[in-house]
Amino acid sequence: MNADHRDLNRDLDIFATDPLAGAGLPLWLPDGAVVFAELERLAAELAGADGCVPVKTPVLGKRALFERSGHWAKFAEDMFPPMSMGSGSEGESGDELVLRPANCPHHALVYKAQQHSYRELPIRLHELAPMFRAERSGVLSGLSRVRQINLDDTHVFCRPDQVADEAGKALLSALRAQEILGLRVDYVRLSLRDDSPSYLGSAEQWDDAEMALRKAASVAGVATVEAPGEAAFYGPKLDLQVIDPAGREETIATVQVDFNQPERFDLSYAAADGSRQRVVMVHRGTVGSMERVTAAVLERYQGRLPLWLAPSQVAVLPVSPAQDQVARGLVDALVAEGLRPRLDPDGSLGARIRASRRRREPLIAVLGSAEAAAGEVQVRDVGAGVERRVLVGDLVAAMKGAYVSRAGEVAW
Repeated sequence: MNADHRDLNRDLDIFATDPLAGAGLPLWLPDGAVVFAELERLAAELAGADGCVPVKTPVLGKRALFERSGHWAKFAEDMFPPMSMGSGSEGESGDELVLRPANCPHHALVYKAQQHSYRELPIRLHELAPMFRAERSGVLSGLSRVRQINLDDTHVFCRPDQVADEAGKALLSALRAQEILGLRVDYVRLSLRDDSPSYLGSAEQWDDAEMALRKAASVAGVATVEAPGEAAFYGPKLDLQVIDPAGREETIATVQVDFNQPERFDLSYAAADGSRQRVVMVHRGTVGSMERVTAAVLERYQGRLPLWLAPSQVAVLPVSPAQDQVARGLVDALVAEGLRPRLDPDGSLGARIRASRRRREPLIAVLGSAEAAAGEVQVRDVGAGVERRVLVGDLVAAMKGAYVSRAGEVAW
């Protein structure tokens, strides 16, 4: 039976919780911060490959910002209470600040800060940004259900004729991310509105958006399962759904069309005829939230993460003090290539090997007198079940290749 990520964490020390910090607010420990950074790097590379540009925005906004966006009316129960700003020097006395429940209102303001023409579009704004949900304590669970969500978030501002292409591009990028992560996508859900009056926008807008998403999925060669009533209040979406070993279903990445935010923030562009036309926003979550994805990969690999994602990629174990200098030389060579070795010189060799296995390190490199004299190292590829003696330079090259390519296995 597969272990839950919370159970795996007892050996791996990825995150911690503390009542003083608060429930649902995990502390990323050093090894967890490495995983976070690698996921962030992946998200930035995928975004950059699609022409997204980075932005940085505040985690707070005036209550008026979220009233304008519609989040306050539709989402207030899931938001933290407003904070009084007190008196200020810029006429802000009496205003209230709110921890944001979504990043899109700030990105709308970034787009609005400058004038844009039809020839510039699409504009794709990317940020790995925290947002906050006032989840009830009873539903909080490790990294999979938290109150601060660090989300790989991109908002595309485009013309109506570009929506299907942008949604298709976003869907392919999200599928590529899951492929790299080794996470199976069980199905793609087309989340539609139902007969509820809670959705914003006209019937025509919804019909156009739903048609664009169907076209995007078709172009990407992806079949969808339609789910009325699962749409966001501001537009339909494509959700990448995964089902964990316990049968729990989660959305791991999303592409959605939003005609509500551009309307509410008066987001426009100069058309070819000189008129001002309404822009369309496409939300794209490619890698997903750092918390949920980390939980998913820990459970997928049962803690033995692929080399590119593993906090410690190889345990370097000198058999005796006589090999310490050679071992440190190997560690220095690996670090110089941007790799993450862990030198473990103390204690019996058997105990150190067991400790490495408990930490789920991908490789174990043992240096005895014979290996040191020959410029070699005895390597155990634990996941592949392979043990071999290789030249130190070959080990460095093989690890570098697996890291750079994000390969699932080391090519020996």
